[in-house]
Amino acid sequence: MPIDVRLIQPDELFKFVDTISTTFLDRPNVQGIADEVGTHWDLSRAWAGFDGDRIVGTFRSWGTRLTIPGLAEVPASAITGVTVLPTHRRRGLLGRMAAAEHHAARERGDLVAMRYAAEYPIYGRFGYGPATRTSTWTVQLGNTAFVETAPDAGTIELVAADESSREIAKAVYNAARCRRAGEIWRRDITWLDDFGMSGDVWGSKWKGFVAVHRGPAGDPDGYVRYHAESLWEDRQPRYKLIVDDLHALSAITEQVLWRFVASIDLAATIRAEQRTPDDRLPWLLTNARAAVLSEVGDAAWVKLLDIPGALEARRYERSGSLVLEILDTDGSDDVGRAVQQRVRLALDVTPDGARATSTDRSPDLTVASGAVGAAYLGGSRLSHAALNAGYDEHRAGAMAEADALFATRESPWCSTFF
Repeated sequence: MPIDVRLIQPDELFKFVDTISTTFLDRPNVQGIADEVGTHWDLSRAWAGFDGDRIVGTFRSWGTRLTIPGLAEVPASAITGVTVLPTHRRRGLLGRMAAAEHHAARERGDLVAMRYAAEYPIYGRFGYGPATRTSTWTVQLGNTAFVETAPDAGTIELVAADESSREIAKAVYNAARCRRAGEIWRRDITWLDDFGMSGDVWGSKWKGFVAVHRGPAGDPDGYVRYHAESLWEDRQPRYKLIVDDLHALSAITEQVLWRFVASIDLAATIRAEQRTPDDRLPWLLTNARAAVLSEVGDAAWVKLLDIPGALEARRYERSGSLVLEILDTDGSDDVGRAVQQRVRLALDVTPDGARATSTDRSPDLTVASGAVGAAYLGGSRLSHAALNAGYDEHRAGAMAEADALFATRESPWCSTFF
């Protein structure tokens, strides 16, 4: 019996969630999760592979907005819940679900698709490239102090993790995310989960603390969420303080929030996950070696769904012109053949804007779309990203020019896992 790829119906949510949990080797409260997500998932974005009446593959997205270089926002499709049961691998099912979602996303007007990849080798085949990086910072508080700064004219207040503080944090984050390429709009369910206000069907309900910073006029301009892991050694407290989320609207406020969490009694260590590798944190310390960087790796992967539209939407810090030939693999059709397109564009950019127009001129550079996705936010060098799939430089120096055009002074950061 051929495998059918289609959108799921509400009464198929249990089977959909069960397939995800089976593939990810987990046994959660499947019925509870299905009941909860049924209230907020957009089923017009939930694809599944059906072998008879059994779901054997899943592929889901939700709509977001991505901040890009130049600090414009573009509509994006955030991909998640991608699975194929071990009994149905190597049959082209993932490629078919990807092609279906990519086609639907273009119809919706999404310029890019994004995802966090559970396994690195998979998504380059469908035109995605690792565009941001993530890391963990650990600070041993007994070996350092924070550098002195001017007195803070604002205040820090510990608040309850409730609807009021959630809305404050959401407003601060939404202002902050528009100032950093790579950041995205977060769903309401993410905020509910982050503040421990959703159901406990996932088995890991957040229980922690929230502090809000207010500027001199009393307006919130920063927040931190944190929780702690208790540890005593030789009757001395050696707690680990986990920074779950920290955002601020100024460098000074950010520094004040770091100083605050470092001053909390009982804490001997700070651990901050989902941070950018080039975080300012070690430079705020009298002993930068006390801040240890670990778990550095790829974070959000990006695929350009509308290649000319996406290239024109971002800003470039240099001027230049290139004819780019981009080879885009989009997934596979119903019989498993790769869906590919060859896009040739004249890319003309200045710091004031860009034009990406179709052309029949000879290309200066031929490159895979996944490499362009990796370089799109400025976090990866195109010449590095292109090494895996290879590239053809038809004009000497074209790759170096492309590297320079896509580069940005500040690296992108996506602080939201999905």
